Amino acid sequence: MVEFPSNGSSAQGWFAPSATGSGPGILVIQEWWGLVPHIQEVVDRFASEGFTALAPDLYHGEATTEPDEAGKLMMALNLEQAAKDLRGAIAFLKGSEATSSEGVGVVGYCMGGGLALVVACNEPQDVVACAPYYGLIPWEGAAPDYSKLSGPVHGHYAENDDFFSPALAKALETELRETHGKDAVLEVHPDVDHAFFNDHRPEVHSPEEADKAFAETVAFFRRTVR
Repeated sequence: MVEFPSNGSSAQGWFAPSATGSGPGILVIQEWWGLVPHIQEVVDRFASEGFTALAPDLYHGEATTEPDEAGKLMMALNLEQAAKDLRGAIAFLKGSEATSSEGVGVVGYCMGGGLALVVACNEPQDVVACAPYYGLIPWEGAAPDYSKLSGPVHGHYAENDDFFSPALAKALETELRETHGKDAVLEVHPDVDHAFFNDHRPEVHSPEEADKAFAETVAFFRRTVR
C-alpha cells in the first residue's frame, strides 16, 4: 500500500512497480466490492507483464463481500472525491521512477469500468488508452463527455450480463464510433456472465475468456501506452 496526495488531502492504493524495473503506467479501478485481494492481484499481474500499476482505494478502507452492501457503497460513492483520488493516482504513477510512459492506460472492472470511461474523458491529456470490463455508468447524470476521449477504447463485456447488457455495450460502442469518431471496440465475450474475469468468484469466473481478455488488454496497452 502507498499513500499519495489527493487535492489537498491524501488517498491510498495498491502499487506494484514493473517486474522489469520500469514500464508503462496502468491505473486499475476497483469493482463495487472495494480494494479487495482480487484487484490487488490484478495490479500485481500487470506488473508481472512489465507495467507499473496502481489501484487507488476509492472507498478509503471500506470493502465487502456482500452484494447488498457493495451496492450501497457504490451508490454512496462521492464522485467528486473519487475524481480527485483518480487524478492523484495518475499523478503518482506519472511521477514514479518505475513508470516509463508519458501517459497512462486505465482498466476498470464493473463499477470501475464505468469510472475508467469517466476518467479517460475527464483526464484526456494523461489517459491515453482505456479498457473497461463489463462496466458502464451506474450513476444517473454521471455520463462523461465522450467527445473528450483522446485515446482508443477496447472494452470487454459479457453475453450473459443483467447489469450491463451486450445491447448497452454495443450502443455505447456505436455512440463512440459514429457520433464521436473514436477508436472504440467493446467486445462481447460469448456465453459468460458479468464479472467473468474475477477468479475469486468461481460461480461466474470463466478462465478461458478471462485469459483471452487479459492477453488482449496487455497487447492493447503495449501498443498504446508508451
